[in-house]
Amino acid sequence: MKPAAINTSSAALQPKPSLVPTNSVSTKDGFSVRARIDPTLPVADVIRQLCSNLKVADHPALYALRDEHDVLITDTNLRKAIKDKVNLKLVNSPVVEAVDIMEKLSGREDKSLKLALFSLQKYIQEDQFATEFLKRGGLAELLNVIAVTHGNTLAYALKALQNLMSLDYGWSNIPPPFISRLIEILSNPSNLVNVCRPATSILKRLVEADSRFATETDLAGANKSAQSVAGPSTSKASVGGKNPAALKPGMKPPSEGVWNYGFDLVFDLMKAEDEGEPGGNKGERPIKVLETVVKRLSSGDSMMAMDSMLLINSLLKNATDTQWEELADQLERLNVRKAVIRLTSLTTTEELTSSTLEFQANLMSFAYRRKNTPIDLSSPYVRNALDTIWAAAKLPQPEARTPTRHTPRSSPKVRTGLHDVGNGDGILYEEPGSDQQLWVKLGFDSENLRTEFAGVGLLGLDCLRALATASADYFQEIVLEQLSRPPERRCPVAKASNEIVELLSEHYRLFAPGYSSAPSFQPYFLSFHRVHNLALKFFLRVWDEIGAAASDFSRVAALAQSQINYALRDETRAWHEVEHDFLESEYRVVRERQMRELEQQDDLLNKPPVRTLRAKLYKDSFEFIRSQRIQCLTQGAWFVNGIPAPLTGAMSSRESVSLKRHTRPWKFVRLDKSMRYLHFVDSVVKIPIRSGLEDLPERIDASLMLEVITNTCAIPPNIHPGSMSPSDIPTTGSPLVASPLSFSLLSTRGGSLADLVAENSTVFSDWIDGFNMLRGDHFTTKETADFVQSLTEIGLKIKLLDLSGEKVDIPDVLNPPPLPSTTDFFFADYD
Repeated sequence: MKPAAINTSSAALQPKPSLVPTNSVSTKDGFSVRARIDPTLPVADVIRQLCSNLKVADHPALYALRDEHDVLITDTNLRKAIKDKVNLKLVNSPVVEAVDIMEKLSGREDKSLKLALFSLQKYIQEDQFATEFLKRGGLAELLNVIAVTHGNTLAYALKALQNLMSLDYGWSNIPPPFISRLIEILSNPSNLVNVCRPATSILKRLVEADSRFATETDLAGANKSAQSVAGPSTSKASVGGKNPAALKPGMKPPSEGVWNYGFDLVFDLMKAEDEGEPGGNKGERPIKVLETVVKRLSSGDSMMAMDSMLLINSLLKNATDTQWEELADQLERLNVRKAVIRLTSLTTTEELTSSTLEFQANLMSFAYRRKNTPIDLSSPYVRNALDTIWAAAKLPQPEARTPTRHTPRSSPKVRTGLHDVGNGDGILYEEPGSDQQLWVKLGFDSENLRTEFAGVGLLGLDCLRALATASADYFQEIVLEQLSRPPERRCPVAKASNEIVELLSEHYRLFAPGYSSAPSFQPYFLSFHRVHNLALKFFLRVWDEIGAAASDFSRVAALAQSQINYALRDETRAWHEVEHDFLESEYRVVRERQMRELEQQDDLLNKPPVRTLRAKLYKDSFEFIRSQRIQCLTQGAWFVNGIPAPLTGAMSSRESVSLKRHTRPWKFVRLDKSMRYLHFVDSVVKIPIRSGLEDLPERIDASLMLEVITNTCAIPPNIHPGSMSPSDIPTTGSPLVASPLSFSLLSTRGGSLADLVAENSTVFSDWIDGFNMLRGDHFTTKETADFVQSLTEIGLKIKLLDLSGEKVDIPDVLNPPPLPSTTDFFFADYD
């Protein structure tokens, strides 16, 4: 018997010759009907009329509509479902599902608990279900399940929490003891991959939920959503049998919604977890959870390695000023750079490339911060580094010094690795008439280490210590060798080390935090200390070969700069080739190449003030290009709806990838002014789009964008983007080949938010780097890198033309003036 067509239109009472059904609707009893649904009606009215026509006894509020993929039909997507003639199901409403799942969670019966958690993973991302679930204390119940379960049940529960945290509300009261439980799960190397992956993502989300980065719109939206789902607070509930601790300084009040966690809270709990173990963790050994996460970069599961990389990037990017040095020290101990290099050599997926570039940008930011952080002689880290350097040199022990009028007896002592010989304010190293000459023996110009490391900061100290520890015998040999020579013929080893740090910083453009000019992976930057050691060996070798004296230091430094730029000209070269360039290149060849370079460049460009000006102009150019790229996103552009091409490696596990041919192959995308949503419309052909958002009915939440990856999808058959020649247009039946102008926006919830193909390389570059700059502060395409470099050079030349027109002499060195002898002076006023 053919089912009758049901009309839910408001005009159903008017006689019509025939009804054309729009959708097929099935019920829980297996009954299926063809219905004509009016797209102008609210979903609640559609359900009410369906229940009435189908003689359903229960109240319509107990029912909801879902499509064949179990996506909830709402007022937002009803029109699209009708237009696409989607098969619909009349099922339990989110209220009923929330009550049912809550009962199963509290029952703790293993089989029903697993089924409930499996369903929860799917439904928790829906606003209607999440609201009802949270109103009934669902968050506290879910946290309690995570605290006491293990294995697959724990994996399902963690995945459900991960999906909940993709919302901007509902998880503002996660207590510190639960975060400690999460850290404990991650610290256990024997836990299953399906347990560790969601746990890693949850911890990453907590690190990023920092009020420092929340806009007023974020906070207002989170508070509004939180008020609508207010339920039992987990801050007064027990989690895993523990009473949650009071909020720590790093954890903001719940008034800031979910933005009340952040790096400080998570990192403090990481350290606290180790302090509870035998021996504690006072900084002498790596934090256990970080050690485990770094080891997982070598995991056989590529997605596990990817999640670990994302967590490390999140920690690096969100580290606060008070703890970034400790995080950097911890990751250096764990040799995270080597782990990342090894990972990139084994896997070359697009997601990994994007994450590696972000890791590289974060390291550049850290290197800049360390370079500009003065050494503090009262810091245990600095004292230990100086101890290590002095011990590696194996110089004679100096005599203990008695306090003088320059070193008050009441002043705190500083450990030099030898004797307590001075106070904590550095007076020891600049005391007039000192005859000890401790650090001058290592190649410094004076005993004032603050002055000696002023230009390179902690980064210079790190590199000198790395040289002393990696090649202790060599370090001792070169120090003693220089001391055996006449003073005017000695190569100042420590000063040369700091000069190499300056030259490498200039080569890698360490101009400011967040400004990475590298659109490609630079493995030798990740091996900064090893390259520094090679370059320093080159410096010492050239010094010996030319018989240099103290006055030749700048000459040798210029040769080292030329060789650094030559040896590191291509980061894809094999390591042995780089070693050969530094260790075996003939002086004659290096000098001839340098002379050719000098003929092609102006000596003015190498002066320190000009280099400083170039660094400032580079930052200005970067910000200009950044705003231009984001403006391209707000103006909008047409793209082809790509078909995901067959993928291998990590991308083969992407969830929810649709291989169907698009009935509307063109998509216009525009970022709104708040930069929170991507609005779009799909179309059969390109049509005129007005300014604003009236013509763009659908949207994507930009906060769900996890990664932007390229070369992911193919052009549908018989579609002709503007840049493609007619012979290259794919035809029906031709194999799917990823377009070089294609990219995908991966979602934090899994799967892809959009698969797009740009019409030309300009649009591709604008949007790829626009999305990257919207998410962070780095770019990936060569076109953008060239633009930034060109603007910098043009700006520099214009500035220098102004100076040359005024006949201003630019000095080679800017020496600070002496301090005033008295305070009896005032600043003149200039009109």
